Amino acid sequence: MVTRLNHLCSTVNAVMELFLSLLLRNVLHRRGWATHDDLRPAIISWIEHNYTRRRRQRRLGKLTPVKFELALHYRHDVAA
Repeated sequence: MVTRLNHLCSTVNAVMELFLSLLLRNVLHRRGWATHDDLRPAIISWIEHNYTRRRRQRRLGKLTPVKFELALHYRHDVAA
């Protein structure tokens, strides 16, 4: 049990490090930001563009995450 928890923690840590490195490279370091208030909309816009639930995903068979989840639940309900 402890080994699985350690593996989960290290996986979550790796995902967050990747996200933060992409954010730094694609938003923070693109230009200088005078204030946090100037930076906030740029971060929100970047996240919405890159991590939106409406964007189709190749791994999900070109479905959006929302449509993939709906299809998954529909298949589960039909099988039950």
